[in-house]
Amino acid sequence: MFKSLASDVFGLSDIGKIIDAKDFDKTDVDDYIFQEDNEEIFVVIKSKMDEYCFTNLAFIHLNGNLAISKKKVLTRYLYKHHPITDVCIETAGTVDLDAELKFSLSGKAISIDIDKKQIAQIKAIYKALFTISEKFKEIQRDMTVLQNTHDAVNRMFVLRELPEQVVLSLPDIVNQTTQQVEAAYHSRRIAIQNYDFGYILKRYIKQS
Repeated sequence: MFKSLASDVFGLSDIGKIIDAKDFDKTDVDDYIFQEDNEEIFVVIKSKMDEYCFTNLAFIHLNGNLAISKKKVLTRYLYKHHPITDVCIETAGTVDLDAELKFSLSGKAISIDIDKKQIAQIKAIYKALFTISEKFKEIQRDMTVLQNTHDAVNRMFVLRELPEQVVLSLPDIVNQTTQQVEAAYHSRRIAIQNYDFGYILKRYIKQS
């Protein structure tokens, strides 16, 4: 019941408002956070019908703007599967009440209207999302280098051209070295593919 009063408490309309961190528990999207897996909310933008949430692991949209029913649809976009690109802000004109935060997730365009009185916070979110989008590019570059290096090293262990007696005399060494190469590859891959962006969000988002 308390959450059902949130819209009235926050004075919301179709224009979204950025919710204070102390009020995250009053939002509906709070119920869908994987706290068991160390997921943490950094931003909630709430309008009369929708909630938009940025966590360290995902972007979540709780869509209540359904004309035929009062049902809501929750869509979760894990960052590791949906790279953020094309981040921008469309600032409001003098007679407008809102500014638009725009970005894409795997090519899907997202546009969120936010109260222009919160422009400082909008800019902070923009900085965080832009930095995350650049981090995606860095991850992709590092993975390309890692994969190319891994493939090159593996080609060094092609034994078909070696005399059979040489191959038979080195099986343990070759096997041990191959295992080390694979272990190093997987360890480095895990380090590169870190899609927990909490450290970036903390850098720019000042929670009250």
